Amino acid sequence: MNTALAIAVGVLWLVVIALVVAVFALARQIGILYERVAPMGALMLDEGPKVGEQAPRFTLATLAGGSVNLGHPSQRGELLFFLSPTCPVCKKLLPVLRSIAKAEADWLDVVLASDGDEPRQRAFYKKAGLEDFPYVLSHDLGMAYKVGKLPYAVLLDESGQVRAKGLINSREQLESLFTAKELGVESIQQYLGSGA
Repeated sequence: MNTALAIAVGVLWLVVIALVVAVFALARQIGILYERVAPMGALMLDEGPKVGEQAPRFTLATLAGGSVNLGHPSQRGELLFFLSPTCPVCKKLLPVLRSIAKAEADWLDVVLASDGDEPRQRAFYKKAGLEDFPYVLSHDLGMAYKVGKLPYAVLLDESGQVRAKGLINSREQLESLFTAKELGVESIQQYLGSGA
């Protein structure tokens, strides 16, 4: 009886040791996988005003009836978010924009930009509850930034210079614009590629 108990305890210890080794091996593989699939940030297309350049200046009417100055030096930074009523990813990111606008309210204004049929844009504006944001319709604004795909975002600093930009598909990619600005790099891809 004692021999059977000793063998069972010995087998259990071997199982525990094997499990510990398996956990360490899996942890190592997760670390390797994380390095290979590092967060890439917003996909920066090499068109439009470059990071560090002065942004094109616009004064545009908003759907709410006021006007907004874009690219002009001011006390606050600006996040231009290009969207469309027919873009499902744009709609998915609206709660993220609300969160960012609230979290960065002390220094940042979020401006929504689109073009197209004004009645349709107004219906989207009201249905999505976007009254908290300036919403501008301008074909020229999209052309100035060479926006070819949506959703697209451009982060401008207080001096009106482009600090980060890119195609946005997730919260992480949107937040990567702020990280790029803080690190003083064009994009997270550039930062990761430099080996920093």
